[in-house]
Amino acid sequence: MKEKHIRELINDNEVTIVKKRKKTIYEKIIYYVFGTILSLIFVFPLIYMIAASTKSEIAIANDAGTIRMFIPDFAHFSSIFDNYATLFNGKYEVGRHALNSFIYAGITIVLNILINGMAAYAICKLRFPGKAFFNFIIMFLIIVPVESSIIPLYLICRSMLGFVDKFSILAIICPASISVFNIFLFIQFFSSIPKEFEEAARMDGANTFQVFLKVILPLSKPILATVAVFCFIGVWNDYLWPTMVLPKEAWPIQATLTVINSDPAAETGQKMASLVITSIPIFIVYVAAQKYIVKGFGAGGLKL
Repeated sequence: MKEKHIRELINDNEVTIVKKRKKTIYEKIIYYVFGTILSLIFVFPLIYMIAASTKSEIAIANDAGTIRMFIPDFAHFSSIFDNYATLFNGKYEVGRHALNSFIYAGITIVLNILINGMAAYAICKLRFPGKAFFNFIIMFLIIVPVESSIIPLYLICRSMLGFVDKFSILAIICPASISVFNIFLFIQFFSSIPKEFEEAARMDGANTFQVFLKVILPLSKPILATVAVFCFIGVWNDYLWPTMVLPKEAWPIQATLTVINSDPAAETGQKMASLVITSIPIFIVYVAAQKYIVKGFGAGGLKL
């Protein structure tokens, strides 16, 4: 009787294990099928954008509604980059405006890391009167929409500082160099760095700035990459503020993209090519720094 009971228990366990395995297999199938469908929904517009950027207006019209609309025009390979050549060599001067965006982004990234990093280090690691008040202000300003401060900021830059008339590039760089959200990210990360590193540096004679520059920053590569990516994307995608304070020849790439897409004379292929040009740098930067972004959020106690 005991042996029979044991065999029944073993058989029941085996049946249970088989059912669980089947359930797991079905769940994985549903997960991958559903994920593939969602991925295709998001990817197809990108594929169409790239394919249309290689075609003439006639080819786009002929391929509309067919599977060929998602395939680049390899049949006319010699003219596949004509739309891109028109954007760079024609009246739009995409190359010049893209260079402007890279310059603005590079300067902004460096200033963001230094200014916001030092502010976060002071709030996180140093003791001074009013520290709790500054913490409250940072948390409060995070929820304030940027759009609500555009008009006051423009008046300050034009009337008080004179940036708009004489030094318009400073009107782009200075406001973008200070970010309350980036200060918050730095604070979260710096709080996870053991204080023993700072104490060891101070015992070697380092002052506060040297501790920040030679100890804190080298230990903060993940959050530095995260802030750098956010700054680059923010400056690269900025449109409204630059068109308010910059002359047309100094506009960034997004302002030129808007001009191209609103121009009745621009062909569909040229518009798609301009979208590809503005998307590629963001894609490259994010892919290159993806692992650092995940580490930065994880070490800072945040979740993506």
